[in-house]
Amino acid sequence: MAVRSNPLKLNPLQCKTLVLFQQLAKSPETSQRLENGNIQLGALPRPHGNHFHVGDKVVLSKDATGLSNSSVWIVLERKGLIELEPPEQIVLTSAGQAYDTGISDQILHGSDH
Repeated sequence: MAVRSNPLKLNPLQCKTLVLFQQLAKSPETSQRLENGNIQLGALPRPHGNHFHVGDKVVLSKDATGLSNSSVWIVLERKGLIELEPPEQIVLTSAGQAYDTGISDQILHGSDH
């Protein structure tokens, strides 16, 4: 039996936000691996114009509204995908790193600059 995408039934905004957290976790410039295997995320990117860069990918600003939405963060924490540490620190758990939203190719685009 194939593994199903989005088994926790995250809504579209929650999925997009998790994809961005996963992408941030891939870069040593925006993350730090912890001893327990979780990844602490650094500063969240700021859009310039209608997009912003996350590592070697480009994301449209319209797909990133969850980065500043604490309600989205709370749901992702409740589902065990992230941990929130004061003040506004996000830690991507192992479950969050492995979670397949099924949409990463729809919001992460190759960079042309």
